[in-house]
Amino acid sequence: MLAGLLFATQDAEDRPNLLGATLPFGGATLIEYQARLLIAAGAAQILIAVARATPELLGAVNRIKRRGVPVDMVRTAAEALEKTHPLATLLVLADGLVTTDAIVAAMARGEGDALLVIDEAHALPGLERIDADTMWAGIARIGPRRLADAARLPEEYDLQSTLLRIAAQGRPQRIVIESAATREGHGIERDSRALAQRSRRALGARLAMRRPWIERFVLAPIARRLLPPLVERGGPAMAPAAIGGVLALAGLLLILLRWPTAGLIAGFFGVVGFNLAQGLCWLRGEDRPARWLDGATQATAAATALLLGATLSHDAATGSGWLAAAGLIAAGALVERAAPAATRPSWWGSPAAYLLLLALAGIAGQPLLGLVLGAVYATASLADAVERLRRKP
Repeated sequence: MLAGLLFATQDAEDRPNLLGATLPFGGATLIEYQARLLIAAGAAQILIAVARATPELLGAVNRIKRRGVPVDMVRTAAEALEKTHPLATLLVLADGLVTTDAIVAAMARGEGDALLVIDEAHALPGLERIDADTMWAGIARIGPRRLADAARLPEEYDLQSTLLRIAAQGRPQRIVIESAATREGHGIERDSRALAQRSRRALGARLAMRRPWIERFVLAPIARRLLPPLVERGGPAMAPAAIGGVLALAGLLLILLRWPTAGLIAGFFGVVGFNLAQGLCWLRGEDRPARWLDGATQATAAATALLLGATLSHDAATGSGWLAAAGLIAAGALVERAAPAATRPSWWGSPAAYLLLLALAGIAGQPLLGLVLGAVYATASLADAVERLRRKP
């Protein structure tokens, strides 16, 4: 069993009336972002070490509880030990830590005590020192016995520092973080303005992790430019989704009115709107709306291809458009079912990629050719998926 231990004890540097853990981050608060990373890594329980319970902290805790994971606020190591399962492994995140889901997941996968460390030459302000040359990079994996050791010490000791010292004395595994991670936003931050910058870098790192080429080279650059202003204004995630839905419906109407080029372009930018909304949902930990938006993208691509094929076949009095659209939709749907998104090769087809291909063909005045190329692309992706399955033992 994996449990998470978070800290909300230090005040913000530029807003003393707020805890650093409750500063805005990605449309929510920093501690909500940390909790989401722990839950995604498999944490079945969240402990939050507090010095005082502020209204902002209580609100954040209530929102974390809505994710279906028990959350307990503790003040001492003894309280934390009492509320932790005896066989649980604790994943500890430092107060004010900004990091990525990949780093947290990597720390959660191991066994035994471990500290994420960084060389002093690459360290950033706010990190605690372990020895003369090494700084703690803000994440530790410890067993309950370390909590028991801390519980025997005076309660006035700082719990985070105490746990770090006890863990370091137990000769844990030291995992050196890559220096590139600090450029992607990993570090301790309790200043609201600097935290906003780290939020943008963390979002950029998340977008760069996407595997499909269409997302990495087309959608991600658009998201990097448009998402930060949306996050800073605190707009709802469904706002770009609503705009995307309007554009997608407008695209279908334009195709029906025999303006295929304008319709295909509108449909593609509708998917861009869905993608922006997914980015906001990821930052705020709203997994269910993100899945709905993924379904909306697939539905938009399928409806656009189907309606385009129908109008082309009707106008030409042939079945070419119908057949090309049917091939694209059938092969594309099977590709979506062939493998999880995280394991697909970057060149495989995806709904957004098919729509971009159709839009480019429409601009070139060859919408039927776009459907045919889309069907061939989806079929090639499906053939590769079949071959990969055959090679598995």
